Amino acid sequence: MTGMDDQPTVEDPAQRYADTTGRAVMECVAAYGVTTIFGIPGTHNLELYRPLADLGIRAVTNRHEQGAGYGADGWSQRTGLPGVVITTSGPGLQNALSAIGTAFCESRPLLVISPGTARGAEFADVGTLHETKNASAMVDAVAQWSRRVVTAEAAVEAVHDAFELFRSSRPRPVHIEIPLDLLEESAGVDPEVRRARPSGGAGAPDPAGVARAVQLLRGAERPVIIVGGGATRATAQVADLAQRLSAPVLTTTNGKGVLDEHHPLSLGANLRLPSAREFAEGADVLLVVGSKLGEAELWWPAIEPRGAVIRIDVSADQLDKNLAATVGLRGDSAAVLDALLEGVPAGDRPTPDLEPLRRAIAEETRAAAPTTVALAEDIAAAVPDGAIVAGDSSQIIYLGLSNVLKQDSPRRFLYMPTYATLGYGLPAAIGARIAEPDRPVVAVLGDGALMFSVNELATAVEQRVDLTIVCVDNGGYAEIKQNEVDRAIAPIGVELHQPDWPALAEAFGARGRRVTRDELRDAIAASVESGGVHLLHLLDV
Repeated sequence: MTGMDDQPTVEDPAQRYADTTGRAVMECVAAYGVTTIFGIPGTHNLELYRPLADLGIRAVTNRHEQGAGYGADGWSQRTGLPGVVITTSGPGLQNALSAIGTAFCESRPLLVISPGTARGAEFADVGTLHETKNASAMVDAVAQWSRRVVTAEAAVEAVHDAFELFRSSRPRPVHIEIPLDLLEESAGVDPEVRRARPSGGAGAPDPAGVARAVQLLRGAERPVIIVGGGATRATAQVADLAQRLSAPVLTTTNGKGVLDEHHPLSLGANLRLPSAREFAEGADVLLVVGSKLGEAELWWPAIEPRGAVIRIDVSADQLDKNLAATVGLRGDSAAVLDALLEGVPAGDRPTPDLEPLRRAIAEETRAAAPTTVALAEDIAAAVPDGAIVAGDSSQIIYLGLSNVLKQDSPRRFLYMPTYATLGYGLPAAIGARIAEPDRPVVAVLGDGALMFSVNELATAVEQRVDLTIVCVDNGGYAEIKQNEVDRAIAPIGVELHQPDWPALAEAFGARGRRVTRDELRDAIAASVESGGVHLLHLLDV
């Protein structure tokens, strides 16, 4: 007989995986203040998920990794912290590439962590599960950087490098690939190494450049300020300098709300409109803060100012991009503006009369798309004060709400004007609501856009968020249909089958309702007030 002492020992998984590389990495992420991650658990990434509950990190399971990336972006914009996504290897990582591309183009901080092929088995092509030729190279072609680590210490160091990038330079997405065998083995990394490190910062601006910029600003008679997404942490400084100079402020879409759009000096996110553009070009000193002035934001190849140009950016290679600077100041926007404010005294400059320009901007907005703008005005009037509004690359957003909706602070209009993707708005709205559960969130989407991420309705219901979704139904891809007509192409592939949207919402566990234009304002108010997930289906007529 075999005695009890001869029975084989069954290893306790909790002990075996008590302190893996996966735990060390997630402890380091948590040390930087991240409290929520987005992703989908998979066979290969479970040791990244194991420590989350112990670390107090909420795991949001999206229904597609693209949605996870956009959910992380919405969460990031409202918390000010980097978004974090965990994918599995192979297809899970590939599914996140659109979100990674979006974060790159919009300069958003996004950390993607995935498992990879075991060390020594790279490019073996032997048919292992999720085998990918070169996952890190694939992501590196889209992200700021992708790093395949081979030790636990290197994995933790990569997390530190990611957060230093996010805090001290132009924020862009990064990816850390951890080989599966490394992910699951004992870390052996000292707890002190896993703690957050202080940032080195972007450094002080050049004193001579600051002095030259101050000289230009003090002598300016018609100064204009343009602010972009790189100025969202400098709201107080932008407002102070604008008031001291009596300088009107235009923003890019990513900079929307940096100056309260109700402020007497605000001209809104209207750079694409001819009257606003001409006004900026006529400034004797144009101050550009945190923007590359890209074609997708301007809807024009380049801005052509006739006066001096001062540019402020955290990235040196942005200071002459798309527009050469008379004075270029590298550094954090808030810190550089603080330096300028020391040399620009408060004065009694008269406030310019901007009403004629505002009327011209409004007329140009309506002329571009009268029906869409009228609907956007109805939606803007119905959105509660202080609400977050998220949208896709739908006409109701880029021809309507981006111009007519006034926001009093930045990062409350969730959009991606450069990458201009479909499938962003709904998961971004979910992420934002998770970040701020007491702030109303409204997602406004075209029907074609909503179909790209309609599966995330399940995520919204599961996460018990309060969210109102307005689906503006124009029968498919209306703009592309018009593009085809303009090119004498008979409409093809653009008139799409529509589901019963309210019934589809109900099937996901949300509440659905078909509304008319006359009912829209009350319907939005009632949905926000009652809580839960609501889909309001509006025929665009």
